[in-house]
Amino acid sequence: MTSSTTESALIADQLRRAFEGDAWHGPALLELLDDVDAATAAAKPLPDVHSIWELVLHVAAWDAVACRRLGGETVQLTGIANFPVVPKPTKAAWRKAVAQAKRMHAGLEKTVAGLTESRLRERVPGKKYDFYFMLHGVAQHELYHAGQIAILKKIG
Repeated sequence: MTSSTTESALIADQLRRAFEGDAWHGPALLELLDDVDAATAAAKPLPDVHSIWELVLHVAAWDAVACRRLGGETVQLTGIANFPVVPKPTKAAWRKAVAQAKRMHAGLEKTVAGLTESRLRERVPGKKYDFYFMLHGVAQHELYHAGQIAILKKIG
């Protein structure tokens, strides 16, 4: 990154690193999913803990929420909108879930990269914080769930 890189581009880069890779901390979310099959993704090795698949759907849902909020919507996920129901665990359904997460994230990254500095300081509809805070939170959220996925892989 150059000294003329915008804050929006820097945030988009952090979102990319958290989701796709080349992060300082270690493996990003997609890197952790490289060797995960449908059965592993759907497994629940611990009681009352979300599966890898549920976490992937959840992350995709919140990437979509960030885009909707940037589009002016007041939105908050609850229930199955927050943690969507996992379909029958087939190879095709798992590929579809990962592809959906990639699409949602790519759309968010593209939108964020094009934001103006003043837009980052605008308040998120229905919230007491600005888009700058929300977008850093999205990256943190993805890393949080990536850590959960890493643990689920180890104990699964």
